[in-house]
Amino acid sequence: MAQILAPSAQWQMRISKNTMDASPLDTKMLSSSLVLKQNKKGMSRSSSKFRVFAALPGENGTINRVEQLLNLDVTPYTDKIIAEYIWIGGSGLDVRSKSRTISKPVEHPSELPKWNYDGSSTGQAPGEDSEVILYPQAIFKDPFRGGNNILVICDAYTPAGEPIPTNKRYKAAQVFSDSKVVAEVPWYGIEQEYTLLQNNVKWPLGWPVGGYPGPQGPYYCGAGADKSFGRDISDAHYKACLYAGINISGTNGEVMPGQWEFQVGPSVGIEAGDHIWCARYLLERITEQAGVVLSLDPKPIEGDWNGAGCHTNYSTKSMREAGGFDVIKKAILNLSLRHREHISAYGEGNERRLTGKHETASINTFSWGVANRGCSIRVGRDTEKEGKGYLEDRRPASNMDPYVVTALLAETTILWEPTLESEALAAQKLALKV
Repeated sequence: MAQILAPSAQWQMRISKNTMDASPLDTKMLSSSLVLKQNKKGMSRSSSKFRVFAALPGENGTINRVEQLLNLDVTPYTDKIIAEYIWIGGSGLDVRSKSRTISKPVEHPSELPKWNYDGSSTGQAPGEDSEVILYPQAIFKDPFRGGNNILVICDAYTPAGEPIPTNKRYKAAQVFSDSKVVAEVPWYGIEQEYTLLQNNVKWPLGWPVGGYPGPQGPYYCGAGADKSFGRDISDAHYKACLYAGINISGTNGEVMPGQWEFQVGPSVGIEAGDHIWCARYLLERITEQAGVVLSLDPKPIEGDWNGAGCHTNYSTKSMREAGGFDVIKKAILNLSLRHREHISAYGEGNERRLTGKHETASINTFSWGVANRGCSIRVGRDTEKEGKGYLEDRRPASNMDPYVVTALLAETTILWEPTLESEALAAQKLALKV
């Protein structure tokens, strides 16, 4: 059985004195009851001697019975399923959820009932008129409960049927339903970076409390107890996403220690936002059970440390066909002319990250280049060589809303038309021949 869920470099979880035996956590046990006991000698300064164990039953067997119920498959006994309704709260980053029983398994969101919640408790409605309505939009399998149970991505509306201001999915769906956008079949590959923090001190996982590790260099895609912090969480999340049906395409350790990345895509249209939000929810749940804090702050540690972005790879049907490089150049022109609009929608606190250092471009200047990670827009060597492919928008912050970013890219490059004068000036400035 694999040892997962809690970072081995951070906590030591031991059985109590009256526990008879112990075994490592099984990969299926994403919800385990754990007994924590600090090492008698106290925490090691290097925070490198910690292991995780699930406690087997003691004299009263309480822990075992709870765990058995948590992992109980009710499928043979009832047609009813549990649907976890998930939505985005008032901050635009907080994922909220609650459960309800559905009479039988479903295959499409339209088969699910609408539901409501108290919007005054999420910063989305006043107390005197607090009801907000959830519309089911996408279904994923539930890796925590298993069986036929499901996760349901929802967006939020007033009782009158109007999208509430924080419902960014609604506008994105309008953009992606436009006939011009549909014809271009927009693909997205989103690279979600995130940072794992120690629960009590809000300091990156693996870092000495109040101190710093060695400088960046050995941590990116690194292996070893002194270089990789939180791999179990990354792997648990990877498998949970595959189980759920999320189109996750990979994961890796990032440049700053305690920082990781997962990639979702290629996804078409609105699906990209649905999959990223569900993947974020799964990551929140896994870090919750591991006793670690998930941070999507674009610059969690000031100084000579990489920030966290959400690089968005993008292409249209025309970009992927012969002659697509010219279409990509035209898209870059449009993006340069709407640089401020995009930056304002690409995440809070992004000015702390987009400094022109640590593989970023300056927030105030639009730039592009082939294989240049210090630009706003990067074009790959293969795209240049083959004359078709995709572009990478490196500006979005790790806390960006994927509905907003994906829809804005499609709107700017497919639907929006600049004046000929502004286009000519931008082409000259960027040295693009279109």
